[in-house]
Amino acid sequence: MAYTLGFAGGGRIARIMLGGWFRSGAPIARVKFAEPDDGAANLLLSRVSGTLERVSQVAELIDSQFIFLAVHPPAIPAVTAELSGKLNPGCVVVSLAPKFTLSQLRRQLGDFPNIARVIPNAPSLVGKGYNPVCVAEGLSETQKASLLTLLEVLGKSPLVPESHLELYALLTGMGPTYFWPQFYELRSILTGLGLPPEDFQAALHDLVLGALATMNDSSLSETDVLDLVPLKPLGEIEGTLRQAYRDKLLAIYEKIRPVAER
Repeated sequence: MAYTLGFAGGGRIARIMLGGWFRSGAPIARVKFAEPDDGAANLLLSRVSGTLERVSQVAELIDSQFIFLAVHPPAIPAVTAELSGKLNPGCVVVSLAPKFTLSQLRRQLGDFPNIARVIPNAPSLVGKGYNPVCVAEGLSETQKASLLTLLEVLGKSPLVPESHLELYALLTGMGPTYFWPQFYELRSILTGLGLPPEDFQAALHDLVLGALATMNDSSLSETDVLDLVPLKPLGEIEGTLRQAYRDKLLAIYEKIRPVAER
């Protein structure tokens, strides 16, 4: 079965997911996207090696099998208002934003039942994503299976409790940004000192996997794991880094967590 997709928004998330699907050769028959910003639209069209059709209104996406809400949370009410009362019974609306719950989205979409939420993960671009999913009770088993089959092309897509989605936004959604700057700086330093780039790439890959395996599988305490390497170049700023994680992530969580419904 070939999918027909609609994207409300044509920014980073659309580039990641559509890029991942087209790289993998996913069976996609058609993609429409609505993006008011010409710069973002042109970047999407230049980066994704597939046939995309830009439309002027979100309402023009309603003939798609899946409509992805690929906008920031403040834009969700405006986008759902454009779709409310116009959706086909066979369509599924998939929100890629934190903060708005399934019940809130259903209400904004005029009591439309076919809704899911996904927290997207940037490594989906290369088929290595981790994209947690939750679905509304109104979604049929056939629709759910079709959505999961599509998402699994991008990597893992576990079904999780909705109450955990904003926590995954901090972990898998934003997590790569915690490490990429360090990895790129390490590459710059070490290749500058003479380590061949391909050797750096292989070593870093196994370093990351090995560090996680030690943390998860060694049965050692946090203190004992940290003590395995005697020389710690960043030891003097470790406390500052930990406090930055706590301060920044808790502040972000307060902004993205759903508001309690009355």
